[in-house]
Amino acid sequence: MQNIAKVNLEKIKKLRKLAGYSLDEMSKYLGYESTNGYYYLECGRGKISAESLAQIAHILNVDIKELFFENEIAKMATGENVSSA
Repeated sequence: MQNIAKVNLEKIKKLRKLAGYSLDEMSKYLGYESTNGYYYLECGRGKISAESLAQIAHILNVDIKELFFENEIAKMATGENVSSA
């Protein structure tokens, strides 16, 4: 079974707070009409699209790779537990 990189929601929340952005501000930046739209993403109740993840990385001024669990990225980079096609 292939390891799939998982988004680190706690890290996104921590980076958002460190950057001084509220849930409402992030919601607006991502085009949501209410705060709940972004909140559901950050707490795991909604799925984050690739486009939204790229926007979040841009807003937080970090490389998109920083938004994933580090050990999963390391496994993907080395090919560990990744099946060949």
